[in-house]
Amino acid sequence: VEAIDVGGRKVPPPGAADLVAPNAAALLRRNATEHGDRPAVRWADGEWTYAELWAEMLRWAGAFEAHRPADPATPFHIGVLLDNTPAYLACIGAAAVTGATLVGLNPTRMGAELARDASHTDCVAVVTDGTYDQLLTDAGIALPTVTRGPDTDTRWVDDPSRDPDISTRWLLVLTSGTSSAPKAVICSQRRMLVTGERMRILLDVDQDDVGYICMPLFHSNALMVGMMPAWVSGACLGLAPKFSARGWLPDVRRYGVTYWNYTGKPLAYLLATEEKPDDADNTVTRAYGNEGSATIVAAFSKRFGVEVIDGFGPTEGGIGIMRKPEDPDGAIGHCGDHVMVVDVDGNQLPKARFDAAGQLTNAAEAVGEIVNTAGPGPFEGYWRNEEATQKATRNGWYWTGDLGYVDDAGFVYFAGRNADWVRVDGENFPTGPVEAVVARHPDVVASAAYGIPAPDAGDALMCALVLNEGATFDPAAFAAWLDEQPDLGPKWRPTWVRITDELPRTPTHKVLHRQLQQEKFRLDLVRPGDMLFRRPRGSATFMPFGADEQAALAKEFEAAGRTRFWDL
Repeated sequence: VEAIDVGGRKVPPPGAADLVAPNAAALLRRNATEHGDRPAVRWADGEWTYAELWAEMLRWAGAFEAHRPADPATPFHIGVLLDNTPAYLACIGAAAVTGATLVGLNPTRMGAELARDASHTDCVAVVTDGTYDQLLTDAGIALPTVTRGPDTDTRWVDDPSRDPDISTRWLLVLTSGTSSAPKAVICSQRRMLVTGERMRILLDVDQDDVGYICMPLFHSNALMVGMMPAWVSGACLGLAPKFSARGWLPDVRRYGVTYWNYTGKPLAYLLATEEKPDDADNTVTRAYGNEGSATIVAAFSKRFGVEVIDGFGPTEGGIGIMRKPEDPDGAIGHCGDHVMVVDVDGNQLPKARFDAAGQLTNAAEAVGEIVNTAGPGPFEGYWRNEEATQKATRNGWYWTGDLGYVDDAGFVYFAGRNADWVRVDGENFPTGPVEAVVARHPDVVASAAYGIPAPDAGDALMCALVLNEGATFDPAAFAAWLDEQPDLGPKWRPTWVRITDELPRTPTHKVLHRQLQQEKFRLDLVRPGDMLFRRPRGSATFMPFGADEQAALAKEFEAAGRTRFWDL
């Protein structure tokens, strides 16, 4: 696959950039030596130089070593349950030095789901600072805790001859696919170094730059687009524990941020803040992320003076498409010679047709799965899930699990995700566990959870419910019940509810999620007599959704440049 041109820079395809160091430990040691006095990380009340960061990495490496399994056949996997802190970065470095594999645990997952993540990834210990101790307790996770207090003297003795091989697993990044639970993407030291160099070229990062990480460090976007370009180039990183729309601009000004990574809806959230005349008075010059509509990207770029590169690519790295400003509205980029949209058997589907208003008219025959026929690229497989690995790489291709269609000029359009998983605010998750939780409600006979388009970016989660005979839907009580469920994280809580007498099913009684997705919030498509409810952001209840609300929602889609999702 050929390199692509971005701002005059030849960006190699995923997995094809040069290696910048023999291994990750060597890269971090080089930074401490060559950039030792330069700032490596800034946070609310502190700063470390690269020499100081390296020293912290070695101290954490000593703490990790105390948990190395006696049996070499047992995976040396350390879980991390932290917000974005300097210690998180130091733990990533500690794994690079010791040959451990770091597993970023997601604190928005709770109870059995969190316990499953730690068990599936074979964690032998977990790093925590106390913030999420109750989550561990509630999940029944009794793993040893890795600590490095101010008096810890377990400093790793730095010896380059002990550096792990470049093929060593450095990270397991939990993501969600078409199964009922997250998959763990294997990321070797080689994968991360190569990806870091590719993103350094794409974003034109050098040692004088400052990145900003407010996306969670358990997510590939923060690791591969935020952290690695800085470490490859010797640049500095500014940290925020979590994304805050109100805190973003003060942070970037305080830290002198020059590049930023995002995923999901942050652009829309930032545009929703009060506009001020000096918004563009900041140091950020470029941003890279995904799921920003062309309209929102353009508005954000104009208001804050930032060049935005919005791309399409999963954690696995098996495909990478980037949108150019001159591309058609709604397209995620050009398919090139190797990207196709195919049916379940791998047959290329017909090109999309549009009416005079630009709406897709042949969705049934044109929408299929987006695949990369050139191969899986840097994808190294899923941990302990050979079935999913084979499914994603069958025919020697990379199958994204994402739906799309292609126009006559070869531009690809994203059309949603397979019916059993969704992406809300940048987080992928399967709908099966949500259905299982909702089914526990005493008034629910049957439920189906599925993703529908959100008006600004990504998906929203909708549940269709069949209630017990004689039961009535109480919007406030149902919202409160959802909030009380310990195994239903904040992003897993449905924001839409459809009350119906019967779920559409196949002849074998499987729920037709795809039909429910297509009907979504459309009053002209749902069954007569069905009731729709929507829970606004921050609301304690679901609100009835009628004709007036549908008209207002249509305007939201139009304002965000996502009208095409109305009919998909």
